[in-house]
Amino acid sequence: MRFGVLSTADIGVESVIPAVQASDHEVAAIASRDEPRATAVAERLGIERAYGSYDDLLADERLDAVYIPLPNGLHAEWIRRAADEGLHVLCEKPLTESAAETEAVFDYCEARDVVLMEAFMYRFHPRTERAHEIVETELGDVVSVTSAFSFRISPGATDIRLDPDLAGGSVMDVGCYAISAARLFLGVPDRVYATTADTRDCGVDTRMVGVLEYDTDHAARVESSFDTPKSQYYRVQTTDGWLRVEPAFTAGPSQQPTLTYAVDGREVTETFDAVDHYRREVEQFADCVESGTTPRVDRAESVGVMRIIDAVYESAERGEPVDLD
Repeated sequence: MRFGVLSTADIGVESVIPAVQASDHEVAAIASRDEPRATAVAERLGIERAYGSYDDLLADERLDAVYIPLPNGLHAEWIRRAADEGLHVLCEKPLTESAAETEAVFDYCEARDVVLMEAFMYRFHPRTERAHEIVETELGDVVSVTSAFSFRISPGATDIRLDPDLAGGSVMDVGCYAISAARLFLGVPDRVYATTADTRDCGVDTRMVGVLEYDTDHAARVESSFDTPKSQYYRVQTTDGWLRVEPAFTAGPSQQPTLTYAVDGREVTETFDAVDHYRREVEQFADCVESGTTPRVDRAESVGVMRIIDAVYESAERGEPVDLD
């Protein structure tokens, strides 16, 4: 598969482009609104073609798919523009700004017979697969989940993640991981109660704490922040034990990550071989395009996570729990 990349964002340059190049697929083109920057990145990474506009890249008939690491607020527009050209789309999380818009872009892509997948790379790591297997088959009933992702943006920094016009905010940037993990182990909640804070007076949340409640008396606590030291983990509590993964979401391709679980008083730590979850993500996306099968992170997953994010913001604004229909 021949990929084009829309923008020279760090996540693409540092992680996803090398992952594609390590696979059987190819990054054939890259675009930036700053053509010299696109050219410089293309030369450094051995990419054949560089474009000074996203439209020029989408018009390249030699491409099969695009990877979109643009700011959140631009995702929906460029997903549609790519689909109009018949290009399959791998797009960074969160896919859009709302559940309704996420449904809409899936409808748009399906009508044009192109595959759309949200790039939640941690879902493709063998450790995540094993964690889910342990909870499903080796531990008792899940009682609760606690999940968090935080890091510090320097005070006074200029950062697109602090820009309300680009759908910034800690929930959209890293809270979505915590919510995704809670949903992975507990499913769709019945109601959400959350608080947020804008500590930078920038127009987006820089902190969030939320509780996902279930009519089955289960619950999840999720947290995100741009104001606290780097931390990322999830812990699943069950009737007979627990499972903890830390750091949970950004294991590097040379790291040998671990998970620890306990059942009936016996504690076990498992270590995993180094693997590039970005490469596994790309490979599954390409396999789904070729075979016509549904991606692991599919419409239901993407819409489901975004419905919770919508409820987080609504609850924080109203100051009360919000029911999910």
